[in-house]
Order: sequence, then structure tokens, then C-alpha cells
Amino acid sequence: MEGDGGVELPQSPETLTEDDVCVIQDTWRPVYENRENAGVAVLIRFFSNFPSAKQYFDQFRDMQDPEEMKQSIQLKKHALRVMTTLNTLVENLRDGDKLNTTFQQMGKSHALKHKVDPVYFKILAGVILEVLVEAFPQCFSPVSVQSAWSKLLGVLYWQMNKVYAEVGWESIKNSAK
Repeated sequence: MEGDGGVELPQSPETLTEDDVCVIQDTWRPVYENRENAGVAVLIRFFSNFPSAKQYFDQFRDMQDPEEMKQSIQLKKHALRVMTTLNTLVENLRDGDKLNTTFQQMGKSHALKHKVDPVYFKILAGVILEVLVEAFPQCFSPVSVQSAWSKLLGVLYWQMNKVYAEVGWESIKNSAK
């Protein structure tokens, strides 16, 4: 299914149930308490496994060494922004207006200002879940927890594609070539 801006919208994501919301909010607490370390671990894994994603970051585009990335103040700042945005989503899972505002701001910023290909949201979503399962096995090992988080991250990816379509991503992408 194509959106208005020529972006191919993935199939609508699964809807979060009330149980999913409770599971996500409960398991998020220890992550957010360790948000800097968790966020840095996510970004290092993301950039190490998908180095093409670094093209959008002047400050650490040329960094190859995970230890060097770990020491980067700019990477830490972006990691905190990612985790703070995830926290906003998690805290407002029952507030559709707040979620929509957050998705709109994030989508428009990444599409219009940073010109980030939306596929990276899908990749990052997978990396986030992978790192959380490894770093917080006591919370994220149950399949039901991973399923709830997969649904949330699927909603995030779908919403980003929706915003990208609304802002005309295909014409933006083609004009940048």
C-alpha cells in the first residue's frame, strides 16, 4: 500500500493490547534507569552492524572502533535523545494525541532535516530489541515481553513511514540525488 508521498507503507502493525502496554511499561523501568548505557549500547550495535547508518552523523561518521564510539559525547547525546523519545512513547501509550505528536516531530525531523532513509527505523527497531534482550535478560527473556516490544517497535516503524509519506519523502529523496 502506498502513502501519499510515494512511500510504501508496510502492512498495518498489530495493535497493542492493554496487557502489552502494561508489559512494556513494566519492563521499560530498568532500561530507562540505565538509559545512557542502554542507548549507547544500542547505537554502537546499530553503527557497527549497519555502518551505512553513520552517513547521517557528521560527528561520528568516520568512527570504526566501538570503544571510540563509546567515548563520543555526540554519540552519548544522541543515545539519550533516542532513549528519551522511547520513554515518551512508553509513558504515553494510552495517549494517542501525544503519541501522534511525537511521531510527527520525529518523522518530520528525520525526513526533512536529516533526510534519513526510513528503512533505518526498521533496522534500529530490531537492534533495540536485540540489545534489550541481551542487556536485561531478567525482563526481556519471556517471549510475551519480546512480542509486546516487537508490536511497539512495529507501530513506531509504521508511523514513521506514514509521516514520511505525508511529507512527500519520495520527492525529497529524489531531489537530494
